[in-house]
Amino acid sequence: MKKSIYGLTLEQLTAFIVENGQKKFRAAQVWDWLYKKRVINFADMTNINKECLQLLDENFAIQTLEESVKQVSDDGTIKFLFKMQDGNLIETVLMKFPYGQSVCVTTQVGCNIGCSFCASGLLRKNRDLEAGEIVGQIMKVQEHLDNLGGGERVSHIVVMGIGEPFDNYTNLMNFLRVVNDQEGLSIGARHITVSTSGLTPKIREFAEEDIQINLAVSLHAPNNDLRSQIMKINKAYPIEKLMDAIDYYLEAKNRRITFEYILLDDVNDHVVEAEQLAKLLYNKRHLSYVNLIPYNPVDEHGQYQRSKSEAIKAFYETLKKRGINCGVRLEHGTDIDAACGQLRSKQIKKDKVKAN
Repeated sequence: MKKSIYGLTLEQLTAFIVENGQKKFRAAQVWDWLYKKRVINFADMTNINKECLQLLDENFAIQTLEESVKQVSDDGTIKFLFKMQDGNLIETVLMKFPYGQSVCVTTQVGCNIGCSFCASGLLRKNRDLEAGEIVGQIMKVQEHLDNLGGGERVSHIVVMGIGEPFDNYTNLMNFLRVVNDQEGLSIGARHITVSTSGLTPKIREFAEEDIQINLAVSLHAPNNDLRSQIMKINKAYPIEKLMDAIDYYLEAKNRRITFEYILLDDVNDHVVEAEQLAKLLYNKRHLSYVNLIPYNPVDEHGQYQRSKSEAIKAFYETLKKRGINCGVRLEHGTDIDAACGQLRSKQIKKDKVKAN
């Protein structure tokens, strides 16, 4: 199987082309065809010489994803299930906001982090996605928008789909550099957010990168006992280590961090937890934002339910009174297997039934 050319940064593409005897300027031409004109066949690159086209075709594919299922929500959210060359399935979500079109991408097939409330982790990690497969999700969604004919483009990206992005760090960074490149898709760094469950060494490494991508941290509990119950990763990287890494990041970047907090009924949604959270974040409150997320119930995790509206309100107001910036996330696609990983899980079950 050929790898997708989308996995190469412009610098890497240039090096490949020069090392194989072609002129350096060809890389910029190919890049323009890929991301500005958005062709999906090398043969359509009409100003590229035959030798260069043959070189590219022998070594790379362009798009390596195939649309398997597309679900459209009443609110306009679209969830795509893509099949990769090896038959694995991944999910990508397009959400429409007043400020633009935002795409949530997947970085791994399955997930090993094992958060007890999450549908993504129902299926263990099979493999990491290559950078070209992550970029390919953006290009397939952009193809969908192009076909609508409205001239709309993907303007925002959240790396919050299936998998732990920092567990696939090299491919993640190549993806970010490709989509952020000003000569290509030119999606602004401030319009891209990467979410992590708390791999503290990678948070520190990310702080050293020369790219101003937004960071979100899945916190979900304000103390170690509770967080370890619902997020296994806390046993490896407890809150003290996590907060040290976050302080390091804030010192290096001076950029606001978003803390994701899923509200689970009668688990982590009491005023006492809100007060603990406010205390935990107080010394970094000027660079913190808490995103309160009403839980999307998942059949396989029946022990959890969505917090009651009164509890959500009380949690929010407690944080506000303690000086913590926060908001309650608007829901998108609740009628189309909105929980991350749910559509993939259901499709795999269907395929197994058919096979039997």
